[in-house]
Amino acid sequence: MFRKSLLKSLSAILAVITFPGIQAAVNPLVQVTANIGPNPTGVGMFTYTPSKLASPLPLIVAIHYCGGSAQAYFTNTQYATLADTYGFMVVYPNAPAVGSCFDVSTNATLTYNGGGDSQGIASMVTYSIATYGVSASHVYVTGTSSGAMMTNVMSGSYPNLFQAASIYSGVPFACFAGPSAWNSACADGDISMTAAQWGDLVRAAYPGYTGPRPKMMIWHGTNDTTLYYENFGQEILEWTNVLGVSSTPTTTTQNDPDPGYTMTTYGSVVVAYSALNVGHTVPVHEAIDLAWFGITGGSTTTGTTSNPLTSTSTTPTTIVTMSTTTTTTAPTATQTHWGQCGGYATL
Repeated sequence: MFRKSLLKSLSAILAVITFPGIQAAVNPLVQVTANIGPNPTGVGMFTYTPSKLASPLPLIVAIHYCGGSAQAYFTNTQYATLADTYGFMVVYPNAPAVGSCFDVSTNATLTYNGGGDSQGIASMVTYSIATYGVSASHVYVTGTSSGAMMTNVMSGSYPNLFQAASIYSGVPFACFAGPSAWNSACADGDISMTAAQWGDLVRAAYPGYTGPRPKMMIWHGTNDTTLYYENFGQEILEWTNVLGVSSTPTTTTQNDPDPGYTMTTYGSVVVAYSALNVGHTVPVHEAIDLAWFGITGGSTTTGTTSNPLTSTSTTPTTIVTMSTTTTTTAPTATQTHWGQCGGYATL
């Protein structure tokens, strides 16, 4: 019944995304068909490799929204274009399920090496390290909506693989847990727990793990009626607990990075952006992501990022700085609840 309803909804929806000012990448997106390791659900792997690579070589895993694709996220965000400047690789996972939503609800995907979509994406990371020479200490993950939810899943289930994450309009790790791909209570912001309760869900994903965990950047719009704004506060509680910092902001900055945005920091490991009057989803701020990841020389207010990576190419003629942040935006749209409602959908 759910599958038929989902297909009916998909047939009635035109998923559209417009991103003003997007520049084309130099090289094509390439599908990887080799055996990448355990991939029980058959998540597709697509890569972007710039002509000139940085050393050490960073990797960004960029995860698309529900109803989208690796190709759409490649085309409609600036990560690949910026890779041409800064020399990092990008992996774009492609969701295998009907509706192109990622599995963020099963026990398998919420468990280290437990199966699900998360294990396939984890294999993409280890394959990239072994095959392309990616630096294991320079791996980052980001995504929008369903992709943001999957970013939380990857950060919780495979903390050993990532150094930092940036989450655009998602929900906390394990908030969607259950037998269905859609969880109305979570989506509507009705699930509220203590920081310790949220943190325990993350720690249970990889029992016994005591190593480093990725620092987290969280974005959410106050007018989100798909994955409601209440999830933003729950994500902050979750990740501040996991990373061992107070959920009381260290700093609060108004109108940063854009008018109407409020930036709060929690030590040097969690940054949160509340976007006033922004719906689903918050535009992608790629230049800020790169600074957070330590790929560029810029920094967020919390500012402990690594030094800029040295490129094996000649000095690039295009420089992206924090003062000229490029963002990708989507039109205001009526959202239809299907899968994890991650697309930009109009009736």
